[in-house]
Amino acid sequence: MSDEQLKVCVYTGGLNLIKKSGVGKAIYHQTAVLKMQGFSVNEFPLKDCDVVHINSIFPNSVFTAKKAKRHGVKVVYYGHSTMEDFRNSFVGSNFLAPAFKKWIIHCYRLGDVIITPTPYSKSILEGYGTLKNIYALSNGIDLSFWKKETENNENSKKEFFEKYAIPTGNKVIMSVGHYMKRKGILDFITLAKSNPDKTFIWFGHTDKILIPSEIQKAMKSKPDNLIFAGYVNSEELRTAYSCCDLFLFLSYEETEGIVVLEAMACEIPMIVRDIPVYDGWLTDRENVFKFKKNEQLCELLNNVLSTDTSSVTENALETAQSRSFGEIGRKLTDIYNSLTK
Repeated sequence: MSDEQLKVCVYTGGLNLIKKSGVGKAIYHQTAVLKMQGFSVNEFPLKDCDVVHINSIFPNSVFTAKKAKRHGVKVVYYGHSTMEDFRNSFVGSNFLAPAFKKWIIHCYRLGDVIITPTPYSKSILEGYGTLKNIYALSNGIDLSFWKKETENNENSKKEFFEKYAIPTGNKVIMSVGHYMKRKGILDFITLAKSNPDKTFIWFGHTDKILIPSEIQKAMKSKPDNLIFAGYVNSEELRTAYSCCDLFLFLSYEETEGIVVLEAMACEIPMIVRDIPVYDGWLTDRENVFKFKKNEQLCELLNNVLSTDTSSVTENALETAQSRSFGEIGRKLTDIYNSLTK
């Protein structure tokens, strides 16, 4: 399979439903990575492709994967989801989790190869027992875009504080994600209540019908120093990374976490929960700060905000650089080559 002649389709069916999620970002990332590597992307009918990327698990994605196989097109199925990270997400997710597991196994089996973001998520999928040809490959990060804003930073910060009515001089702690228990939103609210002298801001949005009542109730009783900013575009989010003092990602389960890569690339100090997905690439006090129990958060938060974290953020930037689009593209090419062996 010649790289120069390879025609690739990154399937975008159902993108409107997921474009604000990490999976949606991954679709855009793959298109950019492939074009950077010189592949022809999405310029022809599916039947004329050599490879198709499938990222979602909707019925139309399954139909497309089956159609591709009928035409002899190789299917690269991305394993963004696991039963474990489906739990504690939307209304009814825990009840549906076993059925969800069966469904994603059915989806992923359609892939000639399965790509999942981390060795941790690879181990989960391997643990399902029936999936083969699984590769661990990061979703990657566009370092030409995700970087710390240095020009006119003072003006940007002033405008950012004015936009969200943040008191002058307040330390600002941000997070990004859907309104899910798994993402740690309840812990974020609790921490804001315990630190009234700081401003907490959460970027992201979830349709109200999908938000469990427990989360809705907690959000309604939020303290005044907590802002739910809703969904913002990438430019606004990059500005937030550059204007805030700390990125706090309290998720209990991830397959990678694209926002983690974004924060590292923007050189903002970061606190994450010590969960298995970060083993081997995020190290406490080396490129991030980790905690195990919520009771440790207040003390850790204040320590990070009051100390020089420049060496940690420099190391975090190096970690992000190791997952640049260029690096991911070269590894993806190797996976393509394996399809013909």
